[in-house]
Amino acid sequence: MNNKIIIAITGASGSIYAKLLLDKLIQLRGQWSELAVVLSDNAKKIWQTELGNDAFNSYAVNYYNKFDFNAPFASGSAKYNIMIIVPCSMGTLGRIACGVSDDLITRAADVILKERRKLILTIRDTPYNLIHIKNMEAITLAGGIICPATPSFYSNPTTIEEAALTVVNRIIDLAGLEADSFRWGNNNNND
Repeated sequence: MNNKIIIAITGASGSIYAKLLLDKLIQLRGQWSELAVVLSDNAKKIWQTELGNDAFNSYAVNYYNKFDFNAPFASGSAKYNIMIIVPCSMGTLGRIACGVSDDLITRAADVILKERRKLILTIRDTPYNLIHIKNMEAITLAGGIICPATPSFYSNPTTIEEAALTVVNRIIDLAGLEADSFRWGNNNNND
């Protein structure tokens, strides 16, 4: 496959989801030709706070500054076909919903939507207010996918990482990539 993927990491809590997604995508190297990463300044701080390291900059991927409007995926002609924002802050969600392209993350999301390609926003905040819900509606109507960072438990995860991986596996599925993961009915021993 010639998937060209953008991963945007914003300053919402939930760096574990971004880390596990990057780890999984590295394992799925044969399913993409380009993997670009953009982090907000707050994303770096939250990653360091939550995960206790700065491994966000140690992956063998292409990194872009959040104000680099010369990045290839700032234009639809570069043909990036998947963008995943994980975790996606409500501020980023709101700017995308209103068409505000004030940094590379929101510009890339705007490009993905206008080109009718796959945009997945993994929101982590809870509870939602009406503004959040209306912004989610606007993005959904524009063709984006809202994938809340809500772990599933039917696989009986025993660690925080296993619970978070249930969300990451769902993101991988939504992106159209193939990966082994727990599948309801296939791995279930319950009657």
